[in-house]
Amino acid sequence: MTKDRLEAFSDGVIAIIITIMVLELRPPHGTDLESLRPMLPVFLSYVLSFVYVGIYWNNHHHLLQAADSVTGRVLWSNLYLLFWLSLFPLVTAWVGENHGEPVPTALYGVVLLMAASGYQVLESALIAHHGRDSTLAAAVGRSGKEWLSTGAYAAAVPLAFLRPWLAQLVYVSVAAMWFIPDRRIEAALRRGN
Repeated sequence: MTKDRLEAFSDGVIAIIITIMVLELRPPHGTDLESLRPMLPVFLSYVLSFVYVGIYWNNHHHLLQAADSVTGRVLWSNLYLLFWLSLFPLVTAWVGENHGEPVPTALYGVVLLMAASGYQVLESALIAHHGRDSTLAAAVGRSGKEWLSTGAYAAAVPLAFLRPWLAQLVYVSVAAMWFIPDRRIEAALRRGN
């Protein structure tokens, strides 16, 4: 089966996720700049989550560019990823409204961890479908960044109960690490053409 519907559906879900997140931003009641101060944690959590959703969208796009077709397993793997991404609006709003609190910070990390696992599950399903000798498998290879990210999220979740601000710093650091798109797939596609 072709990948076009999977791409279109995923793009639509990601667009809805971003829309829901921005709708959680409420304008201040005052008219001066000081009235924006209480909104800062909410806005910063939105920015971080927007960056994360953008990173997933960008890498998802590159991943599917290397795929020729999809299977039922790939479709379900993609839904698994989208499920975790769909929780971003909830945890973004909660951590923004309760900045510095352990439980919302930890749950934000759990969603990040599960989204990372969802991406890895999708990647594995696509490689299994296309074969270990495929351009996709060669492009993805072993990514130290993926495992470092997963480990950082796993460490940040319990850390959130001790030092929430430190866990949030881990989340920002991992996002910064991924801000530059993964160029392995683009390079492999150029070599393959």
